[in-house]
Amino acid sequence: MSILLEVKDLKKTFPISGSLFAKKQTLTALENISFSISKGETLGIVGESGCGKSTLGRCILQLLTPDTGQVVWLGDDLTSLGWRKMRPHRKDLQIIFQDPLASLNPRLTVGEIISDPLKTLMPELNQKQRKEKVLKMMKLVGLLPEMISRFPHEFSGGQAQRIGIARALITEPKLIVCDEPVSALDVSVQAQILNLLSDLKDEFGLTLVFISHDLSVVRHVSDRIMVLYLGRMVELAPSGDLYDDPKHPYTKALLRAVPVPDPIKAREKTIEGLAGEIPSPINPPSGCTFRTRCPIVIDQCANERPIIEDIGRERKVACHRWRTS
Repeated sequence: MSILLEVKDLKKTFPISGSLFAKKQTLTALENISFSISKGETLGIVGESGCGKSTLGRCILQLLTPDTGQVVWLGDDLTSLGWRKMRPHRKDLQIIFQDPLASLNPRLTVGEIISDPLKTLMPELNQKQRKEKVLKMMKLVGLLPEMISRFPHEFSGGQAQRIGIARALITEPKLIVCDEPVSALDVSVQAQILNLLSDLKDEFGLTLVFISHDLSVVRHVSDRIMVLYLGRMVELAPSGDLYDDPKHPYTKALLRAVPVPDPIKAREKTIEGLAGEIPSPINPPSGCTFRTRCPIVIDQCANERPIIEDIGRERKVACHRWRTS
C-alpha cells in the first residue's frame, strides 16, 4: 500500500508560566515521534490521559505547530507551509472531536454546520449544490432530511456526533483524525458510531487515525496500534500481535486493565494496576520515563533512555528488557 502520511522526529513543547518570580518551565508533550500511515489503514493511538495523543493528532493536522520534525503528506512537508499554502490540504485532512455538542456551533443549524467547510474549501459550489451534498451526507450518517433546519441542542449525543462526522466527511477527505469520538457516548451508542465509521471508511476509502484510551475499542477498529507514554512512543505493532503478545511492560499493564465481558473469566482474572501515578511531563524521570512504575526496572533504565527498536513483523518497541518482559 502507498504511504499517505509520514511523521519524522516530531517534537512539541508548551511553555508553562508560573508566578511573577518563578522560573519558566517547559512541558514536553511529544518527543521523537516517527511513524507512517498507508492508504486505507486505521492507526490506533492509545495511552493514559496526558500522554500526548490529542496533541499528536492536532500536530498531524497542523492545528498545532510542532517545534521540530516533519509531517509529510503525499510528499509535501506540511510543517514548512504557511497558512495560505496549507489551505488546499485542509480538504483532505479532517477531524472528528471528542465532545460532539461542544464541537458544534449552537447558533448554526445542522445544514449550516455541515455545509460550512464547503463554503471555505469548495467555493466553486453554489448554494443548491451545497444543499444537495449536505442532504446526501446526512442520509449516509443516519440523519433525517427534516433535521437540516434544527439546532445542535435538539439532538442527543449520538446524533450530535453523527453531525460531526458528516461535517468531517463533507469535503470527501483522504484522512480523518478521530479524537476519542465515542468516549463521551453511552456504550450502546458507541457501537453504533463505530459501525458507522467502519461502513464510511469502506465506502469512501478513508484512512483513519483513531485516538482512544479504551483498548477494547481500539482493538476492533485498528490495523496497527501505537502506544504512547508521557509523549514518547513505547510500542507500535499490528493490532493482533500487540494484543496477543505485547512486548512493553506498559502495554501489558494497559491490557490487564481491559474489562472482560464474561463474568466467569472476569472473576478469574487478576487485575494488576500500574504502581504509582504518572510522572509530571514538566519534570519526567531520567532515562526511561516509565521506570518509576515498571515492575522489571533495572539500573540501565535510570541512566539510558531506550530507543525505538525494530523487532520484526512490522513491530517496534522502546524497552531495555523487551526480550525478557
